[in-house]
Amino acid sequence: MPLIVETMPGVRSAAISWFLPLGSATDPAPLEGLSTMWSEMIFRGSGELDSRAHADSLDRLGLARSADVSTFHLRLGFTLIGDRLAESLPVLVNMVRRPRCEEASVEPVRDLALQGLASLADDPQERAVLATRSRHAPPPLNRSGLGTEAGLNAVTRELMMDQWLRQVRPEGCILAIAGAVGSMDAIAQQLDALLTGWRGAPTPVTWTPNPLRGSYYHELDATASQVQVVLFHDSPPEPSPDTPCERVVNSVLSGGMSSRLFTEVREKRGLCYSVSSSYTTDRTFGRTLAYVGTTPERAQQSLDVLHAELKRVSTPVGSITPEEYKRSITGIQSSLVFAGESTSARAAALATDQHRVGRPRSLDELRAGYERLTLDQVNAYLARRTLGETTVVTLGPAALVPPAP
Repeated sequence: MPLIVETMPGVRSAAISWFLPLGSATDPAPLEGLSTMWSEMIFRGSGELDSRAHADSLDRLGLARSADVSTFHLRLGFTLIGDRLAESLPVLVNMVRRPRCEEASVEPVRDLALQGLASLADDPQERAVLATRSRHAPPPLNRSGLGTEAGLNAVTRELMMDQWLRQVRPEGCILAIAGAVGSMDAIAQQLDALLTGWRGAPTPVTWTPNPLRGSYYHELDATASQVQVVLFHDSPPEPSPDTPCERVVNSVLSGGMSSRLFTEVREKRGLCYSVSSSYTTDRTFGRTLAYVGTTPERAQQSLDVLHAELKRVSTPVGSITPEEYKRSITGIQSSLVFAGESTSARAAALATDQHRVGRPRSLDELRAGYERLTLDQVNAYLARRTLGETTVVTLGPAALVPPAP
């Protein structure tokens, strides 16, 4: 298990980010949502401690905690006073190695997961985003992370424990600690002692092509007064040398009120109440999500202008200007500074880097990469960049005409 430790001068807190190989893509096909239930169950007892005693032990240590499910991992986050790190590690290791998973906790955990799934009915934007992801990404990487009603209802305590013991093995875990921490050698020695006898690797995730990729789908909502428009296209994966260029492009398109999408779709034409794009990466893939929230009367034009702007930036007439480039680089560099001031953000970034590029990167390394980048390099990248297959989903009272490839 990789251990990453970064000391942050001038802080008194420490943050821990522990990635466990139990993400939505690892759920057995009939049990989608099993990992989601574990994100709640993990805090309901470990070893000899029942749910209440376990919570009390975390509170006595001053541990703020969180858990969320990503495609590949169950991500545990903890923040505490740095002086209590050594005292806290045995409690956290016990959670991972000896989760209690009491039978009495299964139904309450299931109910919470079902409530989260049901909440999608009141969030049409998220519903459209998840529908687009399910059609664009390869299965099982296209899962929502919320599970399905059938999958959640099929989960039992025995199935939860079987999956935990099969998947949560040290060769698939990543542990990152940042903030007011002592020597890495001392932390490593303590963890070696705590993790003695824990070994093995999880079952790897494999995926298959999605036959719906590149298609258009409309979800009818006859009573809706708004239309949700979502478009996905592929972008460079995190290890690609083109990733910094793509981040600049996305910032130019959607980096605030001076960005192109906001200016062209909302300000100039008044077509929508919300427009944005976001670029996310992983080790082997990257995706850009573009979104417009608008009214039925303006939905078709909103989609047309959105798609046109996504393509125009890769043409000579739409190349990035020096002013846009400077504004984008300033925003990216500022985000790096802000992230470097939070111990929890830094620990999560270190663990994420280990997963995506195989090693942690310092803030200085990231900043230097953008300082070396030039406008000519970004525009040269755009000259060979294409959107590729675009997957479009709309949600509203009437279907739209999808953009031509």
